[in-house]
Amino acid sequence: MCGIVGIVGKSPVNQSLFDALTVLQHRGQDAAGIVTIDQGMFHLRKENGLVRDVFRNRHMQRLTGKFGIGHARYPTAGTSSSAEAQPFYVNSPFGIAFAHNGNLTNGHELQEEVFRTAKRHINTNSDSELLLNIFAHELQESSGLELTPEEVFTAVKKVHRKIRGAYAVVAAVIGHGMVAFRDPFGIRPLALGKRKTEQGDEYMVASESVAIDAVDFTFIRDVAPGEAIYVTENGELHTQQCAENPTNTPCIFEFVYFARPDSFIDGISVYASRVNMGKKLGQKIAREWADKDIDVVIPIPETSMDVALQIAIELDRPYRQGYVKNRYIGRTFIMPGQTMRRKSVRRKLNAIKSEFKGKNVLLVDDSVVRGTTSEQIIEMARESGAKKVYFASAAPEIRFPNVYGIDMPSANELIAYGREIDEICELIKADGLIFQDIDDLVDAVNEENPSITRFETSVFNGQYITGDVDNAYLERIDMARSEGSKNAMIQTELSNLEMHNLDLANED
Repeated sequence: MCGIVGIVGKSPVNQSLFDALTVLQHRGQDAAGIVTIDQGMFHLRKENGLVRDVFRNRHMQRLTGKFGIGHARYPTAGTSSSAEAQPFYVNSPFGIAFAHNGNLTNGHELQEEVFRTAKRHINTNSDSELLLNIFAHELQESSGLELTPEEVFTAVKKVHRKIRGAYAVVAAVIGHGMVAFRDPFGIRPLALGKRKTEQGDEYMVASESVAIDAVDFTFIRDVAPGEAIYVTENGELHTQQCAENPTNTPCIFEFVYFARPDSFIDGISVYASRVNMGKKLGQKIAREWADKDIDVVIPIPETSMDVALQIAIELDRPYRQGYVKNRYIGRTFIMPGQTMRRKSVRRKLNAIKSEFKGKNVLLVDDSVVRGTTSEQIIEMARESGAKKVYFASAAPEIRFPNVYGIDMPSANELIAYGREIDEICELIKADGLIFQDIDDLVDAVNEENPSITRFETSVFNGQYITGDVDNAYLERIDMARSEGSKNAMIQTELSNLEMHNLDLANED
C-alpha cells in the first residue's frame, strides 16, 4: 500500500507535494520521493525513510517547478530497498516520471513481453517500474511529437488491456502534463482536486481526499475505475473512461485499516464506516457474549478507536484509553520483516496500568493479521493487572493472501490460516476472541454508499476480484517471498558483520 500525489499548479509545488505526502505517510513509511519539472528537466529526490527525513531544505530548494508528483512507499514484498523508491522515470518518449499504488497480478509474464516487444530493460523487481515501461511504450506507439489528450487516452486503453491487478497511477510527462488513471475494478483509491487562483485553475490527484484538503485544494470527486485524467501543463483538464467493462469494487481493507478516518473514498466516509463497524460488532458481542463480565472497553490505538467507542455504547460499558501510543514509531503491520514488527510493539505502545488493574477488559483492534501484535498487547494487559482479557476484531478472520498491494501474500504468515477461532484465541492467549462477520463488515461500509454493490474482500473469503489468481499463482509468490526474505536476512547479517568489524577496528 502506497500514497501517491500529483499537482499541476501555477506556482511552485514542492511544498504542497511535501505536505500532501506527510498527510499520506500512514500509507507507507519505507521510502519517499518527489519529482518536479522545471524548464524541461526532472528534479528528483527519493530515498528510504519517512517524508520528513528524506526531504531537507537543500533538497526542497532543488525541487523547483510548478508541476510534479510524489510517492510514499510501502514495501509489498516485505523487504526494504532504496532502489525501489519511487517515482521512477524513463527518458523516452518525452521523459516520464511515474508513481504507482497497487500490485500487478500478471507482472511475471509482462516483464518478458516488455523486453521482447518493446526492447525495454527493467532494472528492479518493482512492478511499478514495469508498469511505467508498459505505459511509456504504449504512449510512444500512440503519439507523435505533440501529445494530444486522445493519444494519452489511447495509450491508457492499451495499458488496461495488457495489465491485471490493482493500480492507481500518476505520471508526469515533460513538456505536456500530468496523467493519472485507476484500475478498472477501482481496487486502489484515487481522488481529484482543484484550486482556483488568479493565474488560473490548478489540479491535483492523491490517494486520499485528506491530502487534497491538507494543501487547500477542493475535492471534486473520485477518479472512476478505469478512468484516465490528463491535465496539461497549462492547466487544461481532460477526462475519459478508458476501460471496457469498469466496475467499482474498492478494497474493503482501506476502510478497516489503511485510510485515515477523515478521508472519503468512493463517496464513503472512512470514519462513518468504522462507526458502523463498531455498532454491528457491538451488537454481535451483546448477542453472543452476554455471559462475559466485561468491565471496560479499551481500543488498540489508533485505527480501532472509533470502532471501540461505538462498541462501548452498544454494550453500555465504560470506554477508556488504556494504551498510550508513541507516535514516532511506524505502523507495525506495514513494517518490513516479522522481527522488526515484533520489536516495535513494545516501543510503540505503553499501558496505563490503572485502567487494567483488577478489571475484565475488552480490547478492540481493527484486525488480526499475523497475531504478533495481538499476543503482545494481551500480555501487556495481563502484566498491568487485568483479571481477564477479551479481544474483538473489527474485521473478520484474515485467512487468505493479499495480491493487490498489501504485505500479506503468504498464507503461512496469517494466524487464521487453517485455524478455528478457539485455536487463534489460544495462540494469542486471550480469554475470549470474537471477529466481525463479513456480511456485517460489508454492510457497515456499504451503508455509506449503497451504489457500490461489491467490495474486494479476498483476504477474508479468497474470492479474488480480478479472476486471475489461482493456487499456482499463490505458490509462486510465496516462493518468491521466501527467497526475498532469505536474501534480506543475508544482507542484514552482512551489514551486522560489517558494523561489528568496524567497531573492532575503532577499538584497535
